[in-house]
Amino acid sequence: MKQEDFYVKTLGSNNVKSPLLQTPRADSPTYRFITETDRILYDNSLDGHKKCKETGEEPISFEKAGPHDNLFFEPAKTKVGIVTCGGLCPGLNNVIRSLVNQLNYRYGISRILGFQYGYEGMISKYNHSVVELTPKMVDTIHLFGGTILGSSRGDQDVSQMVDTLEIMNINILFCIGGDGTLRGAHAIHEEIEKRKLKISVAGIPKTIDNDINLIEKSFGFETAFTIANDFIRFAHNEAQGAYNGIALLKLMGRDSGFIAAYATLSIQEVNYVLIPEMKFDLYGPYGFLKSLQKRLEERHHAVIVVAEGAGQHFFDEETLKKDASGNIKNKDIGMYLKEKINEEFKAKDLSFSLKYIDPSYIIRSAPANANDSKFCSLLAQNAVHAAMAGRTDFVVGNWSDQFTVLPIPATITKRKKIDPNGELWWNIMEATGQPSRMVNPEGFESIKKE
Repeated sequence: MKQEDFYVKTLGSNNVKSPLLQTPRADSPTYRFITETDRILYDNSLDGHKKCKETGEEPISFEKAGPHDNLFFEPAKTKVGIVTCGGLCPGLNNVIRSLVNQLNYRYGISRILGFQYGYEGMISKYNHSVVELTPKMVDTIHLFGGTILGSSRGDQDVSQMVDTLEIMNINILFCIGGDGTLRGAHAIHEEIEKRKLKISVAGIPKTIDNDINLIEKSFGFETAFTIANDFIRFAHNEAQGAYNGIALLKLMGRDSGFIAAYATLSIQEVNYVLIPEMKFDLYGPYGFLKSLQKRLEERHHAVIVVAEGAGQHFFDEETLKKDASGNIKNKDIGMYLKEKINEEFKAKDLSFSLKYIDPSYIIRSAPANANDSKFCSLLAQNAVHAAMAGRTDFVVGNWSDQFTVLPIPATITKRKKIDPNGELWWNIMEATGQPSRMVNPEGFESIKKE
């Protein structure tokens, strides 16, 4: 990584005084505005500090999010568009509501439009109506899950989308979504830049899997693993209620197992966590099924949490397909494990009771919990501050418990994943007691049953 990769593009000089300016009073603190030198260190460790001191290199840092005393856009002349894309996630309505309220009440912007059903809403051939968003309209939407604007997946014609922005005189476009949405937002920015237009493109990271690079937490993630906590508790009750009871719970996590990991740590009733970052074998002396059998012999019940992207190496790659967003459509590892556990233990004439639970759609459609709701509001507020100051092709995030602004390209180069050698995975090992690696020695035919 290079420091220049972390500087956010701007549309031009900021010559408009912010309406957030307050008259200084002796008995009242002045508003804390962000300056160009306010930045958040990527590596705030002592070792990192010593290394930069020895080499004389500038440490890598993010732009600090927050309000600016001078703006690029004049609020009275500013028109805003909002779009939500990809799968559902707790907190989408919270972000929409907070954007509208921040724009209207804090900056005095009343022309706010919502594009329906994702990027499709910006393409005329789909004929989706555009929604005028007001504080009154969004007053109670945070109480419900989903998104009032609707959503969709799939690539759309970037040129046509920018045509729509031009025709409608949109000055700022807020794109709420995951890495696919952010890639689309970056493509929209590139077309805008090619046409030499002064339109800000702002990203707000939405991924329930918490897998966006260089962002510690995305909204909806905390709600997801909190609700998953309840399902694990219920699953544990099921497992304990039968002799050799097995509860198999599948959670979201296409490429990263953060929901499975955090939900497990939040309740500590799970005996096995299977995630995309960690390959495992089914059969053989070190395989999962052997370990599960041993667990049942010792404790007579087991709770298994599997992320949807785990164990994909068991399936034929040629049969894998992609969804409209270009993501590989994972095979159902939950049903596969259910089948293999049943097959193995019946063949060995073992007495057991297996229950399979998949609460994915319930979790992603839920309203945000209190802490996630707060987080959504702060993300939206800081996105508005940055966009009004002329920042573009950016995503608002957080790092070291502080809100940041960083270029979209920096966040879409790779997915954030659990480090199998890191502290989080060690914490999982301590909480579950499962083997650190369920992989047989090299050369052992581990996938097919002997």
